[in-house]
Amino acid sequence: MSVDQDKPSDAQPSWPLARPTALLVLADGTVLEGQGLGAQGEAVGEVCFNTAITGYQEILTDPSYAGQIVTFTFPHVGNVGANEEDVETSNPAAGAGVRGAIVHAPITDPSNFRSTRHFDGWLKARGIIGLCGLDTRALTALIRESGMPNAVIAHSPDGSFDVERLKGEAARWPGIDGMDLVPSVASTRAYEWRGAPWRPGEGYGETKGGRFKVVAIDYGVKSNILRLLTEAGCDVVVAPATSSADEILAQKPDGVFLSNGPGDPAETGKYAVPVIRALLDRKTPTFGICLGHQMLALALGAKTVKMRQGHHGANHPVKDFATGKVEIVSMNHGFAVDPATLPDNARETHRSLFDGSNCGIELTDRPAFSVQHHPEASPGPRDSHYLFRRFADMMARAER
Repeated sequence: MSVDQDKPSDAQPSWPLARPTALLVLADGTVLEGQGLGAQGEAVGEVCFNTAITGYQEILTDPSYAGQIVTFTFPHVGNVGANEEDVETSNPAAGAGVRGAIVHAPITDPSNFRSTRHFDGWLKARGIIGLCGLDTRALTALIRESGMPNAVIAHSPDGSFDVERLKGEAARWPGIDGMDLVPSVASTRAYEWRGAPWRPGEGYGETKGGRFKVVAIDYGVKSNILRLLTEAGCDVVVAPATSSADEILAQKPDGVFLSNGPGDPAETGKYAVPVIRALLDRKTPTFGICLGHQMLALALGAKTVKMRQGHHGANHPVKDFATGKVEIVSMNHGFAVDPATLPDNARETHRSLFDGSNCGIELTDRPAFSVQHHPEASPGPRDSHYLFRRFADMMARAER
């Protein structure tokens, strides 16, 4: 990615402009025109769509979106401005994982009591290239029918583009399939996490100690996941994705958490799977979310598959077979666990009611479970918060 963010500004350009100042160039040579937002420059990535109607800041700072250009299906994005509280990136050393943002309507002036700056200026400060003015419904339909395309998003205020070069970049980019993107977003050092969930009128607090010690393996962990672990009574130590089993067990954890993250799980699994297998052999209580769910499945010998359009949104219905309830959940993933490849000691616990894909597993012979969706609800409904309590209950049983 190359961006110009030397002079971040909250100034919003006037609309409409005389000529396109941003392009989305697909790998097949299709060129879509719009108006530029945020950072200037160009970036290559995989184009997906997200159906959430709130939480654009949380979405664009979710490390799981590394390598992707997010198209928002909701037409009005940015109208409540931006702040520094609704950021999900837990690793301050990591840059913006997302490669770009596509919205339909021009950004209006912010109208929200929590806003501290204009969304356009926030994009620019974080180095995120934006584009508005596209028919996002048509782009969403294209992704739905043909899959997530590789593309270059480019923003030049003077409307000057080398279109042929951009076409070549989009066509040459190999895509996320086969990429390990965890190193671009995960922490390289271990640290303690003390943050607590946000409270109205108070903001974020700090915990003063919990009953259980949990090591969270960071594949690109979201901040609100860590906050909900502390709320469930955990003292959390965040460990790098490349940590060895001995380094993790040296912390004497009551449980291990496998985090969300970006990229092809099979590639990350080359170094993560042996560690997870060693932890499972010790019967360490284990809980995984998103990429962590896929890592657990791979450690059991199952396989993952690339999805055509992925699941990205805050309105996905998932059935929990343990309770019989249907939950509405947040999702963000482009790969899925193939349930037909799960071993006999793993049973399916959750399933998508949109397409029947696997959304959760648990082991029958060891204390471990995982889900594909995002129970931390950032953004999204809180139907699945109970899963953090389920993890705490598992650790309590292991103490007996």
